[in-house]
Amino acid sequence: MSADKVCYTFDAAIEMAITMEEEGFRNYLAAIRQLTNKGAKQLLRENALDELNHKHQLEKALLDGRMDGGDDLDKPVPTMHLDYFFKKEELGSQSTVRDALIYAIHLEKGAVDFYGKVTSGCEGAPMGKLFAQLHKEESRHLQSLEDLYEKHFMAEN
Repeated sequence: MSADKVCYTFDAAIEMAITMEEEGFRNYLAAIRQLTNKGAKQLLRENALDELNHKHQLEKALLDGRMDGGDDLDKPVPTMHLDYFFKKEELGSQSTVRDALIYAIHLEKGAVDFYGKVTSGCEGAPMGKLFAQLHKEESRHLQSLEDLYEKHFMAEN
């Protein structure tokens, strides 16, 4: 059995997801502390708050012993894969909103990939639906960041 074909108990799965969300929050926080551009800080702050919200939902699921799935889990979430076009670079005090947006796209893509692999490993298992939900939520975040990038930084044809 390969490493990406492993599934977990409910508690282990939730704990792993909580760790993932905490790591995402910490990455955003560290990046925010590097920035001086107010717009870039605000963009990353909003994403950090999303990570905290996810973590809170997961912790509540751990207490409740279940996590309710969304109704639209089978709908694909298309993304533009902008992470392939832009190199991930650490942010610094002179980073712009564009730099912060690219950074956030890479962080969200990491979460999408993580949850995608775990979803694949848990296909058909009780955890499959949980991880599919988390995968879709992170995909939606990635999509909204890419839409924001397109709106503000891609020239119209």
